[in-house]
Amino acid sequence: MATTNMTIPNDLPPLPSYTLVEQPDLLSWLPDFYLSVLSPTLAYWVVSIIFHLIDVYDVFPQYRLHTPAEIAQRNKATRYEVFRDVIIQQIIQGVASVALGYFDPPQLMGKEEYDVAVWATRVRLAQRALPAMLGLLGINAVSVAKNMAVSHPAIAGALAGGHYPFLTSGLSASEGASVPAFATWELVVAKAIYHLIIPGIQFVLAVTILDSWQYFLHRAMHMNKWLYTTFHSRHHRLYVPYAYGALYNHPFEGFLLDTAGAGLAYKVACLTPRQGMIFFVMSAIKTVDDHCGYALPLDPLQHLTSNNAAYHDIHHQSWGIKTNFSQPFFTFWDTLLGTMWKGDTSLKYERSRTNAQKFLETEAKKASAKAQ
Repeated sequence: MATTNMTIPNDLPPLPSYTLVEQPDLLSWLPDFYLSVLSPTLAYWVVSIIFHLIDVYDVFPQYRLHTPAEIAQRNKATRYEVFRDVIIQQIIQGVASVALGYFDPPQLMGKEEYDVAVWATRVRLAQRALPAMLGLLGINAVSVAKNMAVSHPAIAGALAGGHYPFLTSGLSASEGASVPAFATWELVVAKAIYHLIIPGIQFVLAVTILDSWQYFLHRAMHMNKWLYTTFHSRHHRLYVPYAYGALYNHPFEGFLLDTAGAGLAYKVACLTPRQGMIFFVMSAIKTVDDHCGYALPLDPLQHLTSNNAAYHDIHHQSWGIKTNFSQPFFTFWDTLLGTMWKGDTSLKYERSRTNAQKFLETEAKKASAKAQ
């Protein structure tokens, strides 16, 4: 689809024409539709396997939140049960992703230059308020603009209310007159708005929606005895979380808390399918990282926000289960509503390690005695 050149009255540059074409797939051998369905699950297992290998080969024992003895003694779900339920959860996520993708409109491209020009036009129009605003401060913007016209023409044009008579882009084919053009700085600002600021706002909105959705539902799961017993208690069978157990949930809870929340954030924030792909992949990776069981100093995800593996691990302990509900990105709801754990945890963790080790040693002695 193409538009004709649109010339806005006065001295505004005309908007360029454009032709919409279908956006090519990121990977030539895999349609974006299937990539968006598969990428969160793939990211989940790639990161999980990395942490699992670190765990199995005890690569960073100094950064463990829990000892191998605690994993063996305290967890109430087997590795097989966790793996099985995670796969079920990811099948549900895949079906939901297919449904979201099915109702997404075709992804088109070719309008980017036009959209940037629209924002540049808005920047130009916004400059018209500068003389009046500076006048409130007792500054004669027009007089200052005249004095700077030779030395700093771009600044002078802005102070004059977006008046740039020296900026043209040749002659109009229809009228033979000079066509106004945008200043370089206007296009830079417009591109920053279009390519950085607007997507940034969309991602912040999506993260805020997901964090809010998960905080209040997660907290409700703990405050309501029936909800906890029926659904959420399954996730807390892992007193000692590990990476691929991040999505170990009751299927209904997993759909409501994770799948529906992420889908709602995607729709409300008006993310494009490719933005959604990034958002879902980052959510999956962050969830795995929060359950990895390690406080790694070089893990960037554990330092971008205070909501990290150490923070969420407190919530998995019997003494911290009614605190630290926030997940997966930020902790602002815990801070605002007073549900953040306060106090030292070192003695509690040390006691847990000692008790687990004693239990395993006792069990080993019993087994040895029976063998004799």
